[in-house]
Amino acid sequence: MTGTPVRLDLSSPSRGPRGKPPKHFVDLTPEQRIDAVTELGEKPFRAKQLATHYFTHLTNDPALMTDLPKATRDKLVEGLFPQLLTAHRTQTADKGTTVKTLWHLFDGAKVESVLMRYANRTTLCVSSQAGCGLACSFCATGQLGLTRNLSTAEIVEQVRAAARSLADGEVPGGPTRLSNVVFMGMGEPLANYKSVMETVRRLVAPAPDGLGMSARNVTVSTVGMVPAMDRLAKEGIPVTLALSLHAPDDELRSELVPVNTRWSVDEALDSAHRYFEVTGRRVSIEYALIRDINDHAWRADLLGEKLNARGRGWVHCNPIPLNPTPGSKWTASDPRVEQEFVARLRAHGIPTTIRDTRGSEIDGACGQLAAEEDE
Repeated sequence: MTGTPVRLDLSSPSRGPRGKPPKHFVDLTPEQRIDAVTELGEKPFRAKQLATHYFTHLTNDPALMTDLPKATRDKLVEGLFPQLLTAHRTQTADKGTTVKTLWHLFDGAKVESVLMRYANRTTLCVSSQAGCGLACSFCATGQLGLTRNLSTAEIVEQVRAAARSLADGEVPGGPTRLSNVVFMGMGEPLANYKSVMETVRRLVAPAPDGLGMSARNVTVSTVGMVPAMDRLAKEGIPVTLALSLHAPDDELRSELVPVNTRWSVDEALDSAHRYFEVTGRRVSIEYALIRDINDHAWRADLLGEKLNARGRGWVHCNPIPLNPTPGSKWTASDPRVEQEFVARLRAHGIPTTIRDTRGSEIDGACGQLAAEEDE
């Protein structure tokens, strides 16, 4: 690729509907939940009952809250559980074990989540923004522009819906639990830092205040927003950090990932290494392999050298065959080129695993369903 790198303009206007979601029970801390139920004229212990229904029984349906008087549950649900997401469209693949949902938010904004069931785990990929303002050139979401950030409850509701679907046995394989959440859907998670971190706190908080997940099973991805990465390292919550790199050299990466013009490859890798030093958690390097663009053997060598320059054992590399979007000039690498790229990284001693590309036949790249609706 040639040409002038695209400059990131954080002042550019967002497109699409914008709105502030109504306050939801999940947006509140346990202490604030007590205040909220007492303001509605109920006893403080009702807050714990509601939390148990939501986070343990995975329901916000008043009809299922049979340990509360009917009038009480109706009043509390009406006041504290506004409907934030409506499932508008679903697609399935992999014999029903991959489920992609297009959600309509309260103000008409659109987001997607993807639930994937494997033999030994279940993973939900959630969206943290409606659209994205970072304009990565090969990304379907990046071409939509940014509509708005999601609230904590709007993100957690994606998780609760998926967990309830699994518990009810709606995904082939029988009832099971949600084991992993990855912030790799629509949006740049660290550009919506507050809501994403509050969501993480709800995910890892012990029941009944949260879903009781392990922080090690939560992955937060970023294209390399260095100050936010450094802030994440200090949170004391050892989630897995995934850095979407996609190129080891600044010239190419600035074209693929415009935020690179603000924080370079080396700055992003330095921050990722600091995250490892603080948390002890191995960092994932995500690398979408794009045919004849970033899949050259010499780039694999350069990536291996840069990772090793910062030490050993701190990183794992996940090359990802690009999931192309309709009408895009981008496509996945030739399998032989992909194999050579992986072999070069492994020759440098970098643990490397090709990412499983689920849902390619159902517009698997996040943003595709939303983009279709806007056409």
